[in-house]
Amino acid sequence: MKYGKKYAESLKAYDKTRPYDAAEAVNIVLGNAKAKFDETIELHVRLGIDPRQADQQVRGVLVLPNGTGKTKKVLVVAKGERADQAKEAGADFVGAEEMIQKIQTENWFDFDVMITTPDMMGVVGRIGRILGPKGLMPNPKSGTVTMDVARAVQEVKAGKVEYRLDKTAIIHCPIGKKSFGNEKILENFTALMDAIVRAKPAAAKGQYVKSVSLSSTMGPGVKVAYNKG
Repeated sequence: MKYGKKYAESLKAYDKTRPYDAAEAVNIVLGNAKAKFDETIELHVRLGIDPRQADQQVRGVLVLPNGTGKTKKVLVVAKGERADQAKEAGADFVGAEEMIQKIQTENWFDFDVMITTPDMMGVVGRIGRILGPKGLMPNPKSGTVTMDVARAVQEVKAGKVEYRLDKTAIIHCPIGKKSFGNEKILENFTALMDAIVRAKPAAAKGQYVKSVSLSSTMGPGVKVAYNKG
């Protein structure tokens, strides 16, 4: 396989066959983030569980200590007092049926997160087939179906991330930007890993955390030594 010049140089900067302690791994990843834009730093965790089993799901939300470095646009589908609270909390778009119609008729998706109240789920559910594949369908487990819309908006704006197991038993999640520097990335890494370990299903057997790696948007992955799970 042929790599680009910068990527190939990055591979020479460390031993990709061995795991590094978290602080060292963060240092290597940041050193290899050489793109002209502020690269996202991503965490990848392979778990020793079967994602096909209902009792072995891992999913949760966490407000990272230092945020994600990305300001997300929030749409709140609510009425009355809840709509007013959403506006005050800083939601980018607020509305009810008209927002659902806008998505249906105009193919409008100028938002990153949709939050709604339980009473509006019937309306939102009409476009579930459109929202689902895009990862935009509100869900109580991710805190996006709630009566406390103000808090939900504030958490998203503060850097809340959702972590969930994919079909290959891997969690992929952003933990900040290169510009954060070592200390803030390491704090976010530790907070997210702790949350994933706490979310270990009771049905999980054997080694829970199989492997951990970090990478930047354009850089190669670096293995992280992790033995707490």
